[in-house]
Amino acid sequence: MNSDSSVATPARIQTSSTPSHTTVVSGVRPGSADFRRISIALFLAGFSTFSLLYCVQPLLPVFASEFHVGAAQSSLALSLSTGFLAFSILCAGALSERFGRRGLIFASMTLAALFNVCAALEADWHSILVARALEGLALGGVPAVAMAYLAEEIDPRGLGLSMGLYVGGTAFGGMIGRVGMSYMSDHLSWRTAMLTIGIVDVVAAVAFVLLLPGSRNFVKRTDLTAVHHIALWRKHLTAATLPAVFATGCLVMGVFVTVYNYAGFRLMAPPFDLSATQTGLIFCSYLFGIVAASGAGALADRCGRGPVLMTGVVVAALGLALTLMHALVPVVLGIIVLTIGFFITHSVASGWVGQLADGAKGHATSLYLLAYYLGSSVLGSWGGWFWQNGAWPSVAGFGFAMLAVCGTLTLYVARVHARANARVR
Repeated sequence: MNSDSSVATPARIQTSSTPSHTTVVSGVRPGSADFRRISIALFLAGFSTFSLLYCVQPLLPVFASEFHVGAAQSSLALSLSTGFLAFSILCAGALSERFGRRGLIFASMTLAALFNVCAALEADWHSILVARALEGLALGGVPAVAMAYLAEEIDPRGLGLSMGLYVGGTAFGGMIGRVGMSYMSDHLSWRTAMLTIGIVDVVAAVAFVLLLPGSRNFVKRTDLTAVHHIALWRKHLTAATLPAVFATGCLVMGVFVTVYNYAGFRLMAPPFDLSATQTGLIFCSYLFGIVAASGAGALADRCGRGPVLMTGVVVAALGLALTLMHALVPVVLGIIVLTIGFFITHSVASGWVGQLADGAKGHATSLYLLAYYLGSSVLGSWGGWFWQNGAWPSVAGFGFAMLAVCGTLTLYVARVHARANARVR
């Protein structure tokens, strides 16, 4: 890292995993050359992760047709990736404490991109699924470690901005991966599209490692055993409110992925008969969600997380209801509204985890991400059964049931949290 004026006054920071461990660190200031390099590098990491992870989502109808599998089976191309990613996150965070941040993120990005290239070149369906599973396993090293790197290296005054750029990269990557795949598969082939995404993200990995400064404040930990990690995870899983927040993240992600997984099947069939490119443009709804997420965070600080989280659940339910209409405009509007509700709910729930966790916040966050991606993997795949056996009304009913549970859990957490605050006062 450059030794110019980019370093802030040293501050004493306590690690989340070991309350007794402290170290003096200095952070990179906003506006410095290193801050710009770190922000761009982590934007690329977020872009790479989500463009690789979700690039297959618009291809599910194509997979179903070409490989003669059902909608639920075609969704395994995404569900296996997110499922393996969910468990990989827990391991990657622990590994980074021992081996470092920068190298692990680079290795994760590179391996995942190469597995995507392999998936594009595989001839049979089961080989594609294996490549996609390995891709998800490799990707776990990015979200698990990127936030830890930023927390260690960035001055607190710029941490929100740098974290926002990373999250922006994830959303942008998810959107471009989906829209780009739809366009290229329509005009070239799905194999060419996947191959292109893989090559682009190999280049992104190289740019990442060239841009990102080496860790200055990272302290290698060799004293963290498996027993230590398990004890911290167990502590959060037996807390009064955290499991309910984890479940909320799981369920709302399940609704979101289910709708996006099977909306393509519906919109490319009569009476809509949209092309893959036209269907892919619907993923631009992410732009509305990104704006909603940033606004929800500020609103939650003023009005409380419980009311804003419940608002997100209600908005998502309203959007889901609109998708039951039989005209294209209200269906697309419903997907946009559901996307806004999802981003509000996810942004507030993920922020609430850090507030509710009693120490070891990194472990609490990893459990939330585990639940979140399991929602994408398991619930998103289950949605295919409802599509195959009851078409869109059945899919919507599945989504309403999950949102009803989300609302119930939100009320519970808000009530317990309010009582705890009242006792403190």
